Amino acid sequence: MSANFSFWAMACQQLDMVAKRMSLDPSVLAKMSHCERALIVSVPIRMDDGHVEVFEGYRVQHNSERGPTKGGIRYHPGVTLDEVKALAMLMTWKCAVIGLPYGGAKGGIVCDPSMMSLGEIERMTRRFTSEISIIIGPSKDIPAPDVNTNPQTMAWMMDTYSMTVGYAVPGVVTGKPVEIGGSQGRGEATGRGVATVLIAAAEKLGLHPAQSTVAVQGFGNVGSSAAKFLHGKGFKIVGATDVGGGLFNPRGLDIPALLAHVKNSPKKQLEGFGGGEYMAGAAAANARLLALPVDILAPCALENQITGENAGAVKAKIIVEGANGPTTPAADVILSKAGVTVVPDILANAGGVTVSYFEWVQDLQANFWDEEDVNRSLDRLMMRSFNDVYDVAAREKCDLRMAAQILAVSRVAKAATLRGIYP
Repeated sequence: MSANFSFWAMACQQLDMVAKRMSLDPSVLAKMSHCERALIVSVPIRMDDGHVEVFEGYRVQHNSERGPTKGGIRYHPGVTLDEVKALAMLMTWKCAVIGLPYGGAKGGIVCDPSMMSLGEIERMTRRFTSEISIIIGPSKDIPAPDVNTNPQTMAWMMDTYSMTVGYAVPGVVTGKPVEIGGSQGRGEATGRGVATVLIAAAEKLGLHPAQSTVAVQGFGNVGSSAAKFLHGKGFKIVGATDVGGGLFNPRGLDIPALLAHVKNSPKKQLEGFGGGEYMAGAAAANARLLALPVDILAPCALENQITGENAGAVKAKIIVEGANGPTTPAADVILSKAGVTVVPDILANAGGVTVSYFEWVQDLQANFWDEEDVNRSLDRLMMRSFNDVYDVAAREKCDLRMAAQILAVSRVAKAATLRGIYP
């Protein structure tokens, strides 16, 4: 990410474009252009060698007009308040476009978990949870996993919050292990949702799975899950990248074998797999992957990956954004002129928050669903939302990103207008 790039400024720029297109009430736009609450906390923990390290953490709640806020917690050296604010805004639109009764939130800690022991990560997680406990809760703000966090992280958060209030509160977080109130199907939900809307978009453009090639940027939870489902539907995955480099095979990667390799390798990375050409170095591998002559490109890594500088090299017919904010507004202009269909992040990667909603409902009701019920409900909501967005795009004669944002912003604006301003 360049020093001058502001993810928050990009998010606000996109909102302004939508507001202008909709002729949105300026007073409603003013509220949406600000986050309701942003908490910055210090997270002191004793490291394994005995010294005390103080990390900085954030929890931002963008908008609660439609219900309690919802959003992930990420652990990464590049976490900033600017980034967390932008991701919280994107979560507001994501929940609204799917029709969930949530607003958007996000959180994070500035750290490098790859350089920390499991005990250090647990102590950091518990102290962070204690610090933000004043603004989270099953009726206020419900965290979930994000970059470098997982079900175990959520288990520690749930336990810490529960110890604070004196009783078990499984609904305070989602993405937990099923043994303590997690939902079946949550782990692969985001990737499954990406695959579902990718298949729908391919059908709209007349692409058939057996004749379609796909490149996946980011082979973490989202990218690997999407690749698994797409491979099962007959798509040929010809390239994938991760933090170490990239793997390429024009005849198609053996995804089941690759998933097994990543799961069993010490680094949990693509390196060392024999079923393709491996290129070391994430930057070079990503540059090559983004320019592959594929039908579909699925960026499932971090934000700001397809920019005004490299968008011209993209040859894919469809981009399905598995990551949050991977395409900048400048890149959108270039891609639109090139006739590339972009399925935006607030629709494409909403599978995770959708099953998080299912998990929250199950926790509140103490009534848990079978995985088949979860997947069937997820597929139904993702397809309904894709069709809603597609219909708006046809009616408004705009691209899918603008259509998704029009749909989301209009729903939040309606709630804001009905509720008014207190006092």
